[in-house]
Amino acid sequence: MKILVVEDDAHIRLGLADALTAEGYSVSECGDGAQALRLIKQVTPDLLVLDIMLPRKSGFDVCRELRAAKNPVPILFLSAKGQEIDKVIGLELGADDYVTKPFSLRELLARVRALLRRSRGNIESGIPEEISFGSVRIRSCALTGWRGDCEFSLTPRELAVLSLLYFHAGDAVSRDRILNEVWGVDYLGTTRTLDQVVVKLRQKIEDDASAPRHLLTVHGLGYRLLI
Repeated sequence: MKILVVEDDAHIRLGLADALTAEGYSVSECGDGAQALRLIKQVTPDLLVLDIMLPRKSGFDVCRELRAAKNPVPILFLSAKGQEIDKVIGLELGADDYVTKPFSLRELLARVRALLRRSRGNIESGIPEEISFGSVRIRSCALTGWRGDCEFSLTPRELAVLSLLYFHAGDAVSRDRILNEVWGVDYLGTTRTLDQVVVKLRQKIEDDASAPRHLLTVHGLGYRLLI
């Protein structure tokens, strides 16, 4: 599995590259966002470990451009910024996970393993080619959907969550089950990450995100999709 590490601090970048190489991964590395976008086209990594504060293009800019181009590569943000708003922005842009410096190497490697397991098809294998309910129609392979005539794009994580709920339409699915099946059993974050994905999904599939008719909260448990 190929990993691209994008970090402008050479000491941290080389340390991560060494640690990931020791785990058996093929690692490329660079120190700025513009170079990262070029390398992504060249090496087609299976995972991107991406700092936020980068020269030339920020990590947010890199993530935004990749998702706009419908590139589904899993993105693990790595940053000294620890404020919740930065995590929310990263997740809303389409990142898959977020680690704040200083971090435990063991924790980071666990998150890397979880993201790569998922990207190998643990959840994608259960994603239907098309998802349709109400006025919503989604083409999974294109990460594109329509609500009536309004077109929207989906991140791989949003599609995975929606597909799981679609498969269990009408049933209440617990937050823990969604996290385990979509993020992986090694996921070390909180349910706040899932809640942010649901917020974004409602903005895309609901006529009124503040009064959802399809993607409902089951208080004290999780979520239910009504189709």
